[in-house]
Amino acid sequence: MAQQHKQEPEIPYLTRTQVLVAMGVTAILLWIVAKLWLQFGNFALMPWRWDKTELLWGVLLGLGITALSTIIYRLWVPYRKSADFYLEMVLKPLALPDLIWLGLLPGLSEELLFRGVMLPAFGYSYGAVIISSLCFGVLHLSGSQQWPYVIWASIVGMLLGFSALVSGNLLVPIVAHILTNLISSYSWKIGQSQIVKN
Repeated sequence: MAQQHKQEPEIPYLTRTQVLVAMGVTAILLWIVAKLWLQFGNFALMPWRWDKTELLWGVLLGLGITALSTIIYRLWVPYRKSADFYLEMVLKPLALPDLIWLGLLPGLSEELLFRGVMLPAFGYSYGAVIISSLCFGVLHLSGSQQWPYVIWASIVGMLLGFSALVSGNLLVPIVAHILTNLISSYSWKIGQSQIVKN
């Protein structure tokens, strides 16, 4: 009889408190790295300003990334398995109100470092977008079998990076990142609660 192989985490499943603490610690560490890099680097943080048009671009980009993720999730089986594993590990222990933190903390801290600091540090170029996007993808690696999720995170990083490069406003990727995280996490959580009810 053939044994079914369910993808098991290389790190154990976390509790709600552990996930929240991990998010907070990661956000603080990314902020510290960004601040130190700015302190010792010879460049300025990418500017960010409140602008209604660019805020709207951030919202549209976030919706676009979410829609693209949904399509890829349905069509690319390795990504679906990888995303399900990652989302179950991170989202399953969290309560619905916790998802606000999942939107805000990574959306702010990751954009500060990967777009706000790395793009100007590497010279506001396509190369800078690619380097920062690959680093962003690797940040989402939670195990050797998670390469499809890393590839998708790198692609998202490129979309966010190009939006920052074109707009010159860090607000655009911040809004897109927060919105993508919020929609994706709430959709997954609600979908899981409906599966449990059935």
